[in-house]
Amino acid sequence: MPDEVTADRGPGRTRAAVDAWEAVFRLQATLLRRFAADDVWQGLGLREYDVLHTLSLQPGGHARLGRLSEDVYLPQPSLSRLVDRLERDGLVRREDDPDDRRGVVVVLTAAGAQRQREIGGRHAASIARNLASMPAEDLATLTRLAREALGD
Repeated sequence: MPDEVTADRGPGRTRAAVDAWEAVFRLQATLLRRFAADDVWQGLGLREYDVLHTLSLQPGGHARLGRLSEDVYLPQPSLSRLVDRLERDGLVRREDDPDDRRGVVVVLTAAGAQRQREIGGRHAASIARNLASMPAEDLATLTRLAREALGD
């Protein structure tokens, strides 16, 4: 009889999935609180930085507002207000979508890209500090498992 925890179906599999989710959720929540408390953000919040970082990963440094909303896990009205603030600070700008005039793209400005790189370096160092207790091999395993769970 297969072990309930490793079986592909059944209550043992469900319990294992729930335990894994709760551990990942607690890890994420704890790390997000620590990162938010870090003094690395240069007057931005973690959400604002996430938008700059997400745009920096996009081809041409731009994305439609709807797509950006999905990538940063913010509802579009909240993201729109956040983009307003970033735009006032000269870190992003809105443009008509050249492929669909009904849409708007958010574009990372040169100032926004520079700010993202400056903050990003300090944030990466903070991530490394907060995960310092994990050996590199375990970090690689965690990365692999997370990507597998996401289907990447």
